[in-house]
Amino acid sequence: MDSDTGRTTGRLTVSAHPWESGVLVRPDGELDHETAEPLERALHAARTAGPGGRTVVDCEGLLFCDSTGLNLLLNARSAAREGGGDLVLARPAPMVARMLEVTGTQEVFEVYGTLDEALAGPGGR
Repeated sequence: MDSDTGRTTGRLTVSAHPWESGVLVRPDGELDHETAEPLERALHAARTAGPGGRTVVDCEGLLFCDSTGLNLLLNARSAAREGGGDLVLARPAPMVARMLEVTGTQEVFEVYGTLDEALAGPGGR
């Protein structure tokens, strides 16, 4: 990772770190309709920085995520795949893991238990 950009809005901080195969995005705090914009911008930038790249969203620091945040992640995944890339989730915090389970979206996303596995890509599980 050779650069780092950070954005803060209210209760959410988002940093993005380019790496050889894509971008690592780290949201920290509470993701809801009032705080989603920085993550939306970071995911859009990741997708447009290198079409076909892999975006890893490190969810370890997400303390809360409502339906707005979930929809944002689902839409970003769809957009990444349309561009020949992918978006995966790593290290979901307990609240995020529960939300994925309750909504059934853990079947939609590739979810990795460790950041190393997510960065390694398919087969790295």
